[in-house]
Amino acid sequence: MLSRVADSLYWINRYLERAENIARFLEVSEAMALDCPPGSAEPWLPLVEATGDRGSFDKSYPAATPRDVLHFLLLNRKNPNGIVSCIALARENSRQIRDVITTEMWEQINDLHWSLQDGEAIWSEPVQEQLRIIRKGCQIFYGITDATLSRDLSWLFSQLGRLIERADKTSRILDVKYFLLLPRPEDVGGVLDELQWITLLRSVGAYQMYRQSMQQAINPRSVARFLLLDPIFPRSVRFCLQGISDTLQQIQTQPVQGPPDDLDCLRGQLLARWSYVRIDSLIESGLHEAIDQLQRDLNRLHVLIQHRYFTSADHRSNQAEHACALESFTA
Repeated sequence: MLSRVADSLYWINRYLERAENIARFLEVSEAMALDCPPGSAEPWLPLVEATGDRGSFDKSYPAATPRDVLHFLLLNRKNPNGIVSCIALARENSRQIRDVITTEMWEQINDLHWSLQDGEAIWSEPVQEQLRIIRKGCQIFYGITDATLSRDLSWLFSQLGRLIERADKTSRILDVKYFLLLPRPEDVGGVLDELQWITLLRSVGAYQMYRQSMQQAINPRSVARFLLLDPIFPRSVRFCLQGISDTLQQIQTQPVQGPPDDLDCLRGQLLARWSYVRIDSLIESGLHEAIDQLQRDLNRLHVLIQHRYFTSADHRSNQAEHACALESFTA
């Protein structure tokens, strides 16, 4: 497969997964805001922290109101990690490889992109409905991809981008709650604390599966264990890392001669580290530090994948654009 095609497939899915996750975060925060004082930024500013764009946001929106956060993460086309920007970038990558993806995939992403232009009907809907339409549009694309794309290298690079992005987002939103939203000692276990943990689970689509799996009261330890270490929940870090490892092994068609290279080492080390660690050990040694290291490892994994599979002279400018967006998001 041409490196530019693999690069585009990888980024189509990263951008759409990013857009869907941000839509989820905003959708849940919009609902949570109903239980907070009018104008409170409590459910909103952590989302900017989770995207790694707080510096850029503060420069553009010094008032930092809830509407500012919503505009920055949804509509601001100067924000490369905003929803509208991500979908536009995914659509542009799809346009460049229309002969590789299926017609149904192209039609879905093209329709979603044009439905978000200024003056379209979606913007006359309530915010919750806007976000639901966007989230559903991304999910429909995943379903179409699963139903129509052959399980060849195109599929594998698509899965790789989606899984790396998903692992990063799950870890980021958990880190925000643990590191930035820790309540006062007297509030731990209180109504507001429990509401925030429920909100966290819902923002990653994990609330129902958590309830079925744990069958106990919500507490920080069990939520962290479920989102980080559960082997069968498709948005947990552990599940994503298993998928990343399996996908990379399938992409590598030639057996490795000699010792494994940096990409193979990191792939194996990441999977082993997060497969055989206990949540008690992570919390005792510092959950924020562990998640921070995971995000650095995912960023390094991306760089190694890029160097092995995507780097070529004919698309360096396109690659630089993607790297810029990723650096902003993983800072």
